[in-house]
Amino acid sequence: MSEPKGDLLADAVAELYEADPDEFTGRRTELAAAARDAGEPAMAKQITALRKPTRSAWVVNRLVRADPAVRSRLEALAADLRAAAGSADGGRIRELTAARSRLVDELTRQALQVSELPAPPAALREEVTATLDAAIADPEVAASLGSLVRAAHWSGFGLDSFPEGTPAPAPARKTKTPALAEPESEREDRRREKIMEAERTLAQADQDVAATTAAERDLEEAVRHLEAELADARQRLAEARRQSYRAESRQQRAARQLSRLRE
Repeated sequence: MSEPKGDLLADAVAELYEADPDEFTGRRTELAAAARDAGEPAMAKQITALRKPTRSAWVVNRLVRADPAVRSRLEALAADLRAAAGSADGGRIRELTAARSRLVDELTRQALQVSELPAPPAALREEVTATLDAAIADPEVAASLGSLVRAAHWSGFGLDSFPEGTPAPAPARKTKTPALAEPESEREDRRREKIMEAERTLAQADQDVAATTAAERDLEEAVRHLEAELADARQRLAEARRQSYRAESRQQRAARQLSRLRE
């Protein structure tokens, strides 16, 4: 029984965005040709239009496809953050932003392990971290996980405090009014907003520290590994030199003995 034609595009996306980007273009051509041979020229055109992912986007795609639980973990934390932001619970926001930093750091390490990149360039690691963080903050990024084309970035401190899909109210227009004493409730609201903003800034700084510390640990491990390899190579070189010296000595003795025998 032949494969349902409607699965060709989904299968092509799954294969292309999980495979190494270096193989993307050639394999995309093959899959598009297979779709045309199956009598699906429109689908072949869709496959041809698929864009090659960057290396960092591929790392995230491979993580999500290798571990389906990643999506639910990111979505659950995003929902908790939105609820906390909506209730203006500073303590809960602080707790969740710390959890966000831990989750992003954990998933970054997992993504690099799945992609067999134990010591990646710092820029690649930063892009993977930024993309996972953006997936928590931005539903559009979250929806594209598994078929990302490039790394994503989130420029805010946290999640929008308004429910998803609800636009924030337009800022009030400034009008000239007589100076009045600010009500106590408004002063308290402003104070809470400043506290929340400071907490978000601190959480972002904590996340940056965690990311740079992790990158530093990875580089230190890579340096230790290279130093161990260098020490081993030096030992092998010293042994090779000793063996070469012995071989040369044997050669010289054999030459002298042959010379004496010929006399």
